[in-house]
Amino acid sequence: MDVSQYLEIFIDETSEHIQSLSDNIMALESEPDNKDVVNEIFRAAHSLKGMAGTMGFKRMQHMTHDMENVFQEVRNDTIKVDSDMIDLLFQCLDAIEGYLAIIKETSDEGTNDNEAIIQKLNGFLKSAEDASAAKDAAPAEDAAAESAPAVGEKKFLKLDLEEKDKKKLQEAYVGEQKLYGMTVYICKDCLLKAARAFLVFKAVEEFAEIVVYVPSSQDIEDEKFENDFSIFFTSDEALDKIVAAAKSVSEIEDAVADVITEEFFEETAADVSTPAVQEAEEAPETSAAPAAAPVAAPAKPASAGNSAAAPKKQAGKPVTGRTVRVDIEKLDALMNQVSELIIAKNSLVSLSANNGAGMQNQTYQEQIEYLERITTGLHESVMKVRMVPIESVVNKFPRMIRDLSRNLNKKMELYMTGEETELDRTVVDQIGDPLQHLLRNSADHGLESAEVRKERGKPETGTITLKAFQEGNNVIIEVGDDGNGIDTEAVKTKAIERGIVTPEQAENLSQKEIIDFLFMPSFSMAKQITDISGRGVGLDVVKSNIEALGGDVEVKSVYGEGSTFTVRLPLTLAIIQALMVIIGDEKYAISLGSIVSIEDIPITDIKYVEAKEVINMRGTVIPIIRLNQLLDIAPPEEEQESLTIVIISKGDKQVGLVVDDLMGQQEIVIKSLGSFIDNSTKIISGATILGDGEVALILDVNTLM
Repeated sequence: MDVSQYLEIFIDETSEHIQSLSDNIMALESEPDNKDVVNEIFRAAHSLKGMAGTMGFKRMQHMTHDMENVFQEVRNDTIKVDSDMIDLLFQCLDAIEGYLAIIKETSDEGTNDNEAIIQKLNGFLKSAEDASAAKDAAPAEDAAAESAPAVGEKKFLKLDLEEKDKKKLQEAYVGEQKLYGMTVYICKDCLLKAARAFLVFKAVEEFAEIVVYVPSSQDIEDEKFENDFSIFFTSDEALDKIVAAAKSVSEIEDAVADVITEEFFEETAADVSTPAVQEAEEAPETSAAPAAAPVAAPAKPASAGNSAAAPKKQAGKPVTGRTVRVDIEKLDALMNQVSELIIAKNSLVSLSANNGAGMQNQTYQEQIEYLERITTGLHESVMKVRMVPIESVVNKFPRMIRDLSRNLNKKMELYMTGEETELDRTVVDQIGDPLQHLLRNSADHGLESAEVRKERGKPETGTITLKAFQEGNNVIIEVGDDGNGIDTEAVKTKAIERGIVTPEQAENLSQKEIIDFLFMPSFSMAKQITDISGRGVGLDVVKSNIEALGGDVEVKSVYGEGSTFTVRLPLTLAIIQALMVIIGDEKYAISLGSIVSIEDIPITDIKYVEAKEVINMRGTVIPIIRLNQLLDIAPPEEEQESLTIVIISKGDKQVGLVVDDLMGQQEIVIKSLGSFIDNSTKIISGATILGDGEVALILDVNTLM
């Protein structure tokens, strides 16, 4: 069987299982006796084992199989969870991630057997075997839950049934067909238990009708069972024939069945609080018993004519998930089509505005408005499809902080909020590395040693925070810590040593200008190079990566108290609402999300601070930028009495942009300029095609600020 067609699905689902394992192992470290967490880890490891085996990745299968065995012993209380086990489990995860990385590149898992890790896992299993051997006197029923009885000793299990299942069985018992129960044992090394169970159901349903599944059909499909399950069914066929059909399924070790008699109902009646309603014409004497009495089996009618049983129903099928995986390239292609549709719509609007022949009648205008609504709605729908929570990126960080805490010998905790905040898939895929750099920076450079924290009156455990939230058309991600903060004097000294500034220039630098040195290539304040930091490839990478996404990063720091890095990212990189402005005879676009207001300011209201133009807006002094000077465009020939100023903001800062005229709001498609122009100043973030076919440049507000 060619399984290569399932490789992408395998990669996606393996990544999800790895994340689930990481989260639950972290939880297990703080709650080692939590059986729910242990069971979740066991299921995830089991699922990974099955998937890897199906795809033919034997090394990954071997690793996850041994992990599963260890957790089986944890479930049986044979092995206790301790820090050594947690460390080993994380080593296993790293090994599995290593296999996955190679699979992504080569479609093969590589040749690393990870023998050292396998031996450690087997060491835990050996200790469990030794502990088990020491309890030879213990009753046989205390054996591991997963171990099925030997062939020949198996019997139909006594089960704890739910009320609704008991009612179904009572109704089936009084029917015209015989009622049977069967327990099926799957081989211990079976990779796809749910699939084997499904094949058993299909085989049995050839001759019988299944009434009750134990556990439920949903739990069996989700593999929430050990190596055996039970079913109850009605049939006129010989029982041996049905059992043989079940045993014919591969990897079924045994199947044991029996007819259901009155004794079965008497045994299970102890759990029933009220007697069942007797519907047969001749009810047994026990039907007159008081409410507290055990329930007797329903009377078995002599013939089909006496049956009053309710109609039997097939067990309900589980609800199918309502999500579907879509290749990002297909979404990109859809987005490009929407972009072209918007350009076509803008062209029609432009033609209409230019009074084309027959284009001013009411019907035409209504159709234009209808097209605008359709394109806007389609754009919003496509954008929602492309939006994904940043949770997929930040979920790996608690594990990273745990490892850093051990490597750096510092106590630290990570607190995250806003993981559900959504960003364009393209942005989410690329924001992981910058955030990882910032968190490592907080752990290594930010947080002080326990001794220093104690001297400063701080808690011994340092705090690192990651907050995400939406603000207008941007998503803000703040990474902060309660550590040392940035020593600006040390940074200034380092900048002088490297010849970046002279001592005289350094005296006049603001705190922000000093901190900005940290974002220069190869500028590191680490006193020694380690695997964590100190190679000068941290904050400059953060800045360049974030700016490549159309975002920016700011730092606020108080020495001795801590630092906060604020990353601002656009929600999308494809289509935005923009204000179109005219400067000289050229047209430019400014993102609407960054505009606070548009003001008409008399020339006489312009003041000067340190020889630079400012305006006073309702008590706030705002510097202004004359875009014609910045963009080397000839100024208007006539002297103006007032200026049109677009007030833009970035965080809590505001700037006024002087423009010559306004064209209005427009939905624009962002097109990359690629290498067509030398954009070293970063003032231009891209271009858009207007309705008349003209190209307008998009101003980068963050760079202007």
